[in-house]
Amino acid sequence: MNDEEMLTAIRHRDSSGIECVMTAYSRLLWKVAAEVLCPLGSEADAEDCIADVYIDLWEHPESFDPGRGTLKSWLCMRTRCRAIDRYRMLMRSRTIPIDSIVSAEPFGVQEQVLREETYRELKEAVMSLEEEERDILLRRYVAGQKPKAIAVALGLTVKQVDNSLYRTKQKLRHRLTQSKGE
Repeated sequence: MNDEEMLTAIRHRDSSGIECVMTAYSRLLWKVAAEVLCPLGSEADAEDCIADVYIDLWEHPESFDPGRGTLKSWLCMRTRCRAIDRYRMLMRSRTIPIDSIVSAEPFGVQEQVLREETYRELKEAVMSLEEEERDILLRRYVAGQKPKAIAVALGLTVKQVDNSLYRTKQKLRHRLTQSKGE
């Protein structure tokens, strides 16, 4: 079945249409969702995103406009959007593991107080960043993703990711030195 035949079958509530779509595009959609959700999302998160896209196609086949592109590109775009929404939800619901940046070495009371204050200031500075800046920064330095993987996941160029990292680090450096009165 080609895309037009699959869509006609779906519009007529013939389940063979959606089964053909799933057979043809599941592997591709899995890669799209996994790339966006890495490293926070699980396999279940990717599966949920893809299932949501299939359900949306089944319930609203008229939302696909063949005049604007192919079914393949529409499915990829919808999956990527769902995965980005899921990733943002995961970022909001999980504690950011900034603690992993600060080692757990024993210090004297004075050093411990300074370390806690520095940690608090760093956390406040990171949390005050715009969502996209924070997302790119945490993906790179906490999750350890390479700029190319970040670019693919967020639909940016590698240059945009590199520029964002540079500007964000400058912003953080400025905020932290300002708070210390330097």
